Amino acid sequence: MTKKDMSYEAVMGRRNEIMLSAVGIDYEQYELEGVAFDYEKMMDDVGYSMAEVQEIQKGMEVGNTPLLELKNFTALAKKVGGPGKGARIFVKDEATNPSGSFKARRAALAVHEAKKLGYKGVIAATSGNYGAAVACMSAKLGLKCIIVQECYDSEFVGQPEILEKQRACEALGAEVVQMTVGPELFYEDLRLLEETGYYNASLYVPGAITGVETLGYEIAQQCREMVGKDPEYVLVTNAGGGNLTGTARGLKKAGANDTKVYAVSVDLSGLHMASDKDFNRKSFTTGHTGFGIPFTTLPDRSDVPRNAARPLRYIDEYLIVKQGEVFYVTEMLASLEGIERGPAGNTSLAAAVALAATLPEDEVIVVQETEYTSAGKHPMPQLTFARQNGIEIFFGDPDEDVPGKNIILPEDPSQIKLRFSDMKRLRLSCLKRIATEDREYSDVELQYMADEVNVPVDEVKELLLELE
Repeated sequence: MTKKDMSYEAVMGRRNEIMLSAVGIDYEQYELEGVAFDYEKMMDDVGYSMAEVQEIQKGMEVGNTPLLELKNFTALAKKVGGPGKGARIFVKDEATNPSGSFKARRAALAVHEAKKLGYKGVIAATSGNYGAAVACMSAKLGLKCIIVQECYDSEFVGQPEILEKQRACEALGAEVVQMTVGPELFYEDLRLLEETGYYNASLYVPGAITGVETLGYEIAQQCREMVGKDPEYVLVTNAGGGNLTGTARGLKKAGANDTKVYAVSVDLSGLHMASDKDFNRKSFTTGHTGFGIPFTTLPDRSDVPRNAARPLRYIDEYLIVKQGEVFYVTEMLASLEGIERGPAGNTSLAAAVALAATLPEDEVIVVQETEYTSAGKHPMPQLTFARQNGIEIFFGDPDEDVPGKNIILPEDPSQIKLRFSDMKRLRLSCLKRIATEDREYSDVELQYMADEVNVPVDEVKELLLELE
């Protein structure tokens, strides 16, 4: 028998073959002419209705989480905004899911599918809450679970938040393959999938996104019950894009077509996410621009041939917050509302504070997630670790924040700013990676591009002319 080539290039070159075995999806069937592919058909082929997904999640104690009004936050926004300002701020408390985050929704459907198809175990490549979610759901259904996780720099030093997630995965019964930072994460994921024959519980397969759609659907339903209308804004912490994609699709399925969906990321510009030097100089392991921007403009950089998380299709605006603002708002949430939660959802909550102060008081903002907190996720160990890595921490103007050099906490809530990313620049960047050939593109290809960047075809033509 010829021994398989297990080099990095060879394994990555077998990605389509491995995915077909590990997920059961032939991605080739969704390819259309030229650069286009049929995204909606790929999503439709998941084959579950909203009611069926809700029933699956209910059977695993996932979903139907409370929508909480942050009345003291709203009062603060009114004070900062002045007369007539201060939109009502609500938060969807996803920390009440079994694994402590919204990712239980996508994990429930992935693990259910693995069980139904007869796989003996599941594998997920993640350094975040998704690993704990997959481990939790696997334990419920009696499947084996392997989590491949970037934990350390080359000195085997790991951030408190990442090590906490590692602990959670192991506590829930998963085998955790711990790695140093670099390009090997997806290679190791693919190698293990090929070796074990397990199901790929990827963050980026269609079922994972479908699992999150119930979150957006619930937000619309709960808002109608509580305030008699759909929310004007839903703010979503954005990293790999699945959270935003699933939530936005769920809102649309609920008929909340006028609700604006805003992405929010922490500004970590200047730090390279695959850099050993920078790995421990970032104080956020998710929800930051180092993941959020690249996955928005080039979603197919994942472990599957066609990523089902395509956030630029749904983003109305992209907001940026600073590191110190998120830490400050985390403490505000505990002090003003008596709710202690981790940093992921508080990234969007920081933006919500600034946005609410600019909006009429009868409008509604929903921050669509919270996550569990713990010793490793709390601001104090994160800030202590930052100091140990030579990062200055002080109170002042967050706009003077330099990622990897300092973390500046606001001196008062009015310093939490509203910053809009340049959506045109993001769209041009996305189109530049699609339209790589100097030729005329067909109507099918142009419609695909228009869907990808969420603008009409005529505007895509104008953007392509700018690229020339």
